[in-house]
Amino acid sequence: MILSMTGFGRAEGLFEGKKITIDIKSLNSKSFDLNIKIPLRYKEKEFEIRKILNDRLIRGKVDCYINIENLEETNDVKINKALIDSYMNQLREVAADGPDFEYLKMAVRLPDAITSRPDEIGEGEWEMLASIVQNAVDRFMEFRTTEGKILHEELERNIQNIDKNLSEVIPYEEERITSVKERYQKTLKEFENVDETRFYQEMAYFTEKLDISEEKVRLTQHLKYYKEVMDNEDFNGKKLGFISQEIGREINTLGSKANHAEIQKLVVMMKDDLEKIKEQTLNVL
Repeated sequence: MILSMTGFGRAEGLFEGKKITIDIKSLNSKSFDLNIKIPLRYKEKEFEIRKILNDRLIRGKVDCYINIENLEETNDVKINKALIDSYMNQLREVAADGPDFEYLKMAVRLPDAITSRPDEIGEGEWEMLASIVQNAVDRFMEFRTTEGKILHEELERNIQNIDKNLSEVIPYEEERITSVKERYQKTLKEFENVDETRFYQEMAYFTEKLDISEEKVRLTQHLKYYKEVMDNEDFNGKKLGFISQEIGREINTLGSKANHAEIQKLVVMMKDDLEKIKEQTLNVL
């Protein structure tokens, strides 16, 4: 099954007056490369969030953005009145002639006079956050699946094109060998005192070098194997990339042995489809 490496997913949820929004998007990458932007409140859960993403997204350059929006008025600031009173009493003892307002200004600047409420999250909030992360990943994977179907159709079409062009090489093979033999026999008649036995040995050797039977067989096998992996294996992008390299080697060898204008044209068309396959395979998970 083909899955695209690129994707996008968004999920939202509400928890005690807070709206949590998570966006996930990815581009092509040889490995899993995660960039995550997370509010300070959820920083302690970053490892767990990374594990969820790593386990399900597998590969790609992934960006994950988590945002909190307060929908209700909240007061997260705590004024420690008892501590401030203590600070002021001690300041009076040190400088008895000063006004209380000046003591107050100094006291509020001292440690722990004004603090924020702790950002620790409870189990219920973490369960909600984890659920939203999973939902965002679900949307993301749906996107990958949809894109993967399009990729599958394009790759299958290009594989079929190469196979079709390979089959069209066959009618030119005998014509090509016959043409070479006629050309060499004509050359033979233009010279005197030629060792015909040696000449025909050389011609047989040259003709054997032009033989493309093995290349056709191997190329057919590679095309078949590519389609099998594409249809039957998950997370197959790297493997398909390796097979496309093997396809390229056989097409290049076929072109170097062609020695025929029409076969060369077919080889060029095969290379064109192969380049499309290589480009598309880079986006397969």
